[in-house]
Amino acid sequence: MAHSEPSLDQARLRETLITVLDHATPARTHVEYRLVGTGAALLHGVEVPTADVDILVRRREDVDAFGAALSSFRCLSAPAWLPETRQYYGNYDVHGVEVEFSTVEIESEADIMETFGRGPWDRFVPIPCGPHTVPTVALELRLITELFRDRPDRSQPILRYMQVHGCDIDFVQRGMEAMGLAQDVREDVLNQIEAS
Repeated sequence: MAHSEPSLDQARLRETLITVLDHATPARTHVEYRLVGTGAALLHGVEVPTADVDILVRRREDVDAFGAALSSFRCLSAPAWLPETRQYYGNYDVHGVEVEFSTVEIESEADIMETFGRGPWDRFVPIPCGPHTVPTVALELRLITELFRDRPDRSQPILRYMQVHGCDIDFVQRGMEAMGLAQDVREDVLNQIEAS
């Protein structure tokens, strides 16, 4: 899963999502999906480096359904099981933007993970995007992911956004603790959020 350099702004992200969803509307009638990854933060309005569009689905047949709907676009990776990441994954070029569909097949009841467990299915925001509404993973989950990955170029813009727009600070604190982030990191994050 090689990624291109960050190149998406919010306008191009929205154009790409509208194209995908216009093509996939009949196929996704019974498909539950979430926009995850940096594209989710960007759709929320956070300016973060974004190279591609990541869409999480529950079932392998949902990856296949999106793939069939996008058959007029170049397939970069045909849907296949990736045992090392426990994903069923397909990747398409939609007018120069990589759009990835995948399951993440890790059993968990946790609600603090962005791509598995209850997190993405319980904690999301429906965001209007042209004629569609995109179920987009909550920023709190995105923040926890980026803090765990130690990617300040992604976590800092999210924190600045949260200073203005607020967040579920108790959930962020619980998520950071569950992910085992160092005490000083947790304190710094909470201080930044509360600095609004």
